[in-house]
Parts: sequence; C-alpha cells; structure tokens
Amino acid sequence: MKADINGISLAYSDRGTGLPLILMHGFPLCRTMWAPQAEALSKANCRVITPDLRGFGQSGSGAGIASMELYADDIVALMDHLGIDKAVVGGMSMGGYVLLNLLERYPERVAAPIFIVTKAGGDDEAGKARRTALAEACRLQGSLPVAETFHNMLFAPATMTDNPELVDQVFGWMSATDPAGAAAGLIAMRERKDSTGLLAKISQPALVIGADQDQAIPPVNSRVLAEGLPDAELCILHGGGHMVNLEQPVGFNEAILEFLAGL
Repeated sequence: MKADINGISLAYSDRGTGLPLILMHGFPLCRTMWAPQAEALSKANCRVITPDLRGFGQSGSGAGIASMELYADDIVALMDHLGIDKAVVGGMSMGGYVLLNLLERYPERVAAPIFIVTKAGGDDEAGKARRTALAEACRLQGSLPVAETFHNMLFAPATMTDNPELVDQVFGWMSATDPAGAAAGLIAMRERKDSTGLLAKISQPALVIGADQDQAIPPVNSRVLAEGLPDAELCILHGGGHMVNLEQPVGFNEAILEFLAGL
C-alpha cells in the first residue's frame, strides 16, 4: 500500500487487527525485513504496520533534506492517514533513532517504545567521517559500496556460515536501495543529536532488545539504553547479530508478545 504524505509516496504494509504496532526498519534496509514479525504478531491481536522510510524500499525520497525529524514527521503523517492516534512503535538501528525523535517531539503518539539493536548516543567524529565518505561513495558508485560495507557486520558468525540464503537475501535488499535515499540516510544519521539526555524523560513502559553477537551496535548499548529509561525491560537475545529479528525470529517475537501482554 502507499500513502501520499509529506510530499512523497510512502510505501507500507498493514496486516492484522487489534493493537497498532509500527515497526521501523534499519539502514540500508526496507520493510521486507519484518516479514516474520508481521506473520506472527498479526495473528496475536496486533495490527502490524511496517513502513518503508523515505528513500528506502518503495518509498519516494522527496525534495527535502532527510533528517530524523523528517522521518519522524512521515511516521506521524502515516498514523494520521490511517486514523491511529497512538501506537506501540518499534525501531531497529536507524529506526531506533527515528523512534527517539518521535518520543522527543510526539510523545503523545507513542504508547510504548521498543528499541531494537539501537543506541541513544550520537556519532563521534570518526563515525561522522565514515558516514560522510560512504555517502560520497554511494553518490558516485551506487548502493553497492553500502551493501558491501554492511554485509559483514549485520550477522552473527554462525548465520554467515549456516544460513547463507538469508545473508544473500539481505545483501539483495541493501544493493537495491536507491543510492540517493541511502546517501541521504547516512547524512541524516551523521547529523542526528545525542539523545542520551532524553531517556530519563521517557515515561512510557519500554522494551529494549539487543543481540549478544551484534557487531554493528554491541549489546552494551542496549544496556545503557535500558538503564537510562525509567521503566524498561531489557532482553538480550543469544545467537543473533544485528539482524536478530531474522536470525532468531522465535525468541524475538516471544519477547515482543510478552512485553505487549504486560502493557
């Protein structure tokens, strides 16, 4: 499905009925990554909504400069389009940065946040330089440099050897990302603020999911997030990397369902 909002055509999937649950993908991915969650959670009284952030998947990029604020505005506009006043919102990696922006600027729209392999801190100078260089490579060479850069850091070592089909599938998603959208996303991540100070102000019950073999955002970041939130549950899943929702889908789905049951 598509919604014409904020000057773009935003693609999304909407499955099931019941409690609205919005899941935002990471970089440089798309809503297809949530297939195991949409399948399982939509059968458990959840309305699972998975958008493609602007510039990713099947969503347009628009004329504006991408930012966490703009991505968050798109999510609120999608909620308005769907007639949803408040939802449980989950964000994976870059999607978690968007979630933090939502909580800062639209806290009344988030019933409960789910932080998935993400962090509250901003980039250091070295991290910013890496994003700048990769964005420039993306503009000159297309999305392949991005896919190759992220390919080796997204999975647990066992997944790389035991599930090459999944690794290849995710590489395909990354390679297919619009280069302009990927470059814009890199700059948006580079320019995002440090949200560590926001955590103490988040009053909603929260779930923080990390993965013990995450090479992109190690689980210490999940622990820092959970410790900074006034009302948070921490779940570190074993045997998964940055794509833990696909590597350990059963445990991942159980963690979310248990959290939702307690709301």
